[in-house]
Amino acid sequence: MPLIRKIEIFLRENKIPWTKFGRLSVRDPRFVEDLRNGRQPGKAVSRRVEDFMSIWREDHGA
Repeated sequence: MPLIRKIEIFLRENKIPWTKFGRLSVRDPRFVEDLRNGRQPGKAVSRRVEDFMSIWREDHGA
């Protein structure tokens, strides 16, 4: 599954604004918008985002 799809599901499940997600996960409030517009993140950024979502789910019981 593409990263942007995973993020969109995560945002919907956790009711987090996309700008907050970008700020918290990669310190870039435009991150999700850029992905929606075709940005392709590198492996390190993708890993960082995946780790962020995993930790968030553990901490918030999602």
